[in-house]
Amino acid sequence: MKIILLAIAFILFVFFILGLISQKGQAKGIIHGQLAEPGNAPNVVSSEGDVQPERAVAPLSANLAQIKAAIIATGGTITSESGSYLSATYMSKIFKFVDDVEIRKESDTLWHIRSSSRVGYSDNGVNRKRVEAIRAAL
Repeated sequence: MKIILLAIAFILFVFFILGLISQKGQAKGIIHGQLAEPGNAPNVVSSEGDVQPERAVAPLSANLAQIKAAIIATGGTITSESGSYLSATYMSKIFKFVDDVEIRKESDTLWHIRSSSRVGYSDNGVNRKRVEAIRAAL
């Protein structure tokens, strides 16, 4: 029983440390005029680039003010904004993991979106659900 409690304590400690590490990062930003490629980990969804179907989402159809309001309404915090780019963060309640949401203007009413976890490999679908929550809030 003692070994099980120690193992659980160790796992909780690791999650706590990963949460702290995620708070030190930042969004990837625009790379060569587009949102960053999703990479190999399944903890990213994106509407831009050559994305595997399981990580693809549709772009957002709205204006910047509507998207900002939707991000704030779904618990996001705007961290950076220009006329054609916006980044926001979302923090999990228990371990304080920070995830990034980035949008890039394609046209006045079409915005590409990328939602990604800063640490870890899997996200149990959290980033996809977040994008759909933003879309629903629009």
